[in-house]
Amino acid sequence: MNSLLDIQHICKAFFGIAAVKDVSLSIREGEILGLIGQNGAGKSTLMNLVGGVVQPDSGSLVFKGKSYTPRKPRDAYNAGIAFIHQELNLFTNLTIAENIFIEAFPVRGRGPLKFIDRSAVRQRTREVLKAVGLDLSPDMPVERVSPGERQLVEIAKALHQDASLIIFDEPTTSLTARETERLFELMRQLRSQGKSLIYISHILSDVLRVANSIAVMRDGDLVAHEPAENFTVSRMISMMVGRNIDNLYPPRTSKPSNEISLKVEGLTATGIVESINFSLHRGEVLGVFGLMGSGRTEMVRMIFGIDPFDEGNITIDGHLIQKPSARTSISNRIAFVTENRREEGLLMSIDIANNIGLASLPNFSRSIFQVIDRQELMDAAQHTANVLNLKSGNIQQQPAKSLSGGNQQKVVIAKWLLSQPSIFIMDEPTRGIDVGAKYEIYTIIDQLAANGSGILIISSELEELIGMCDRILVMSRGEIFGEFSSAQFDKERILRTAFRENNIANVTASDEDTVPKEQVR
Repeated sequence: MNSLLDIQHICKAFFGIAAVKDVSLSIREGEILGLIGQNGAGKSTLMNLVGGVVQPDSGSLVFKGKSYTPRKPRDAYNAGIAFIHQELNLFTNLTIAENIFIEAFPVRGRGPLKFIDRSAVRQRTREVLKAVGLDLSPDMPVERVSPGERQLVEIAKALHQDASLIIFDEPTTSLTARETERLFELMRQLRSQGKSLIYISHILSDVLRVANSIAVMRDGDLVAHEPAENFTVSRMISMMVGRNIDNLYPPRTSKPSNEISLKVEGLTATGIVESINFSLHRGEVLGVFGLMGSGRTEMVRMIFGIDPFDEGNITIDGHLIQKPSARTSISNRIAFVTENRREEGLLMSIDIANNIGLASLPNFSRSIFQVIDRQELMDAAQHTANVLNLKSGNIQQQPAKSLSGGNQQKVVIAKWLLSQPSIFIMDEPTRGIDVGAKYEIYTIIDQLAANGSGILIISSELEELIGMCDRILVMSRGEIFGEFSSAQFDKERILRTAFRENNIANVTASDEDTVPKEQVR
């Protein structure tokens, strides 16, 4: 196969920190290249260089045999390169069709009588939506589309572009397993049509399934580029982190106490959650598992005081919270790591240090005038960043938006760690994070529990909950249908409970193939 893209000795640094160091890499026509590495390894920066988002400090690019020097994303688009970012780039106030045709609309007429050919727009949009398995109206506003469906709209947009090279940066983080399987099928179809694809993911087993070759980056360097058959998940991990990781989960160093930290009674919001009852103990790591749409996120948003509910009681350390709100929760030392870090967890344009200090400003105020002790705050923010091994430049200068997705997640966690929470709610805390960073976050969770904090974790990764939790609650259709202690942890039993309302709750071990276990990754 001929080479489609040649990356030659590319270097790029931000704020004095080298993000990509003298990388040379070739992508062939009709190839799926798996690109892996820890957060901050340089994967997204390298692809942003290809996509024209940033420009290299040195080195060159060759695309389709010709010198390629993109200065803006439009240059990449015109060259035939599509970039599906980890953080979606859709205009939520526009329709699906308008998003797909945002670069150029077909027109009718001439001169001042030109107008958009809406019929052609709708017809083409229906075609590309059908190709990705979406049965949605072209005129539906994107704000009414679910996160998983938005990801598929992004892919439909790339199909419309008819790009020669499509870059997928963590495309499955918002997809159900069925949508993920559809994506992989689409990727194989595109490859058979001669398209080249670059697939970036922290789900290493998925990379092995779809890639023809795999490139590994570590600390800005390309440390391997070999055929996929040369790799195992274990070898991929060791090359990513530069050492062997024998255990994905650190051993738990403490046990829950009998003292109740959080008690939820009869929590109900019509059509969303129904009669939720549970308790969280001090020093306990309590997991919440369920399929997409089971009401997990909605439940914890109500507990934290972001979303309203119709009835129910929330008690913190024995005190009934009369009117739950985010401000009340923070004053009661409750932390909430939202699953949407970009829109709800960070102020993307301000520096890292001030992001870390957001939830703890009252703790650093001095005198009756509530003046913030800036130096003490900055020192504490730096210490917390160091604890989480945040990969960045000067945290008082570098904006959060310049970090990799995984390091942005570390900033969100650092923000709440600085508040010294007694209750820590974490919604998909390791989504889009590499295995090394996951281990660091799991260690922090264990330390928080050992210090007496109650931890409530929502995760779509059942193995993660089994590896870290003392108990697991299982939700389905807005209700808690099961509770499992650590001694009762069994993946199949938990999955049966999660599927209870999908008419397959009564399967037996012999019915294993009937249960679509791949829906929970």
